[in-house]
Formats: sequence, structure tokens, C-alpha cells
Amino acid sequence: QKQLVESGGGLVQAGGSLRLSCRASGDTFNSYGMGWFRQAPGKEREFVAAASWRSGVTDHADSVKGRFTVSRDNAKNTVYLQMTSLKPEDTAVYYCAAGWPYAPIRYLQTEYAYWGQGTQVTVSS
Repeated sequence: QKQLVESGGGLVQAGGSLRLSCRASGDTFNSYGMGWFRQAPGKEREFVAAASWRSGVTDHADSVKGRFTVSRDNAKNTVYLQMTSLKPEDTAVYYCAAGWPYAPIRYLQTEYAYWGQGTQVTVSS
């Protein structure tokens, strides 16, 4: 069982930046692909970004490309989501998730095995 704990959410003005962190328990973090999803009120949870277990392999949703950057520090069992140029439409609860060991980058919720509790990001206009 892997536990994930997110942090770094908060209230920010449009155009501002935030960095989310997600720390995972266990000693096999470097074998797991990690993802970030978000869910806005009244909407379905959507894919935001993912970092493969393979070093340097990442992907981002079109809606955040050029503004958000996912990265990971395997020595700290942590994955990050650096968010810049934030927009009101980025307001959501952000969740990190861990996929299956040595799997390719995944884009669907059902392809992730473990989830954090979520952290609220609110962007004011």
C-alpha cells in the first residue's frame, strides 16, 4: 500500500504561481509513474500532468502546456507540479496519483492505483 500526501495548495491571484508537492511512502517510488489530476466543482476529474518512472519522461494536458511543469525527485519520494500563469479556470482540487510499477505514462484515472487526499487551488480574477 502506498500513501500519497499532497501539499502546497492555496489561494492565488490570476497570473500567479504555486508549487504543489506530493510525497509518497515506501521505498520503490522510483519505479512508479506519477500523475496529477484535478477536479473543479461540478466537473469530472481530469488529467493534468504525469511523470514517468523513466527519468525525464513527462507529459502535460494541452490546457496547461507551457504553464505547468511536472517533475520528480526520487531521492525525496516526491513529485511536484509547478504552476505558473494561473487562471481562474485552474481552480480545482488537485490530486496526485501513483500508477503501476514500470508502466508507461497513463492518462485515465482508472489506470492509477493510489491517490492522495487532494489539495485545493483557488485562483482569483
